[in-house]
Amino acid sequence: MAEQTQGSRKNEKVGQVVSTKMAKTIVVEVTRRVAHPLYRRIVTKRKKFYAHDEKSEARPGDVVRIVECRPLSRLKRWRLGEIVRRAVQVGVEPESLDALRAGTASKPAKS
Repeated sequence: MAEQTQGSRKNEKVGQVVSTKMAKTIVVEVTRRVAHPLYRRIVTKRKKFYAHDEKSEARPGDVVRIVECRPLSRLKRWRLGEIVRRAVQVGVEPESLDALRAGTASKPAKS
């Protein structure tokens, strides 16, 4: 972020994708830790931003960089800059599903 191109003074934020349920729109939650003004204790603050994702490439759990842009709708003022880190996708192997189904089918019914 220190070496930006000439004339590019857009605000950038890094956060985690919370929702991708809308068409071409993602919801990004940006978390920051600040000191409480009176008690000086570290407090975590969270804010959600609606960002434009043209190709719908972001998935929930991804860490993304969003860049400020012109208003695109009532709530969208950000666009997806890049995907910093992909979320871990947990999958279930088909063999374990077959074993689970066979195990539940062989149990006798309770009377």
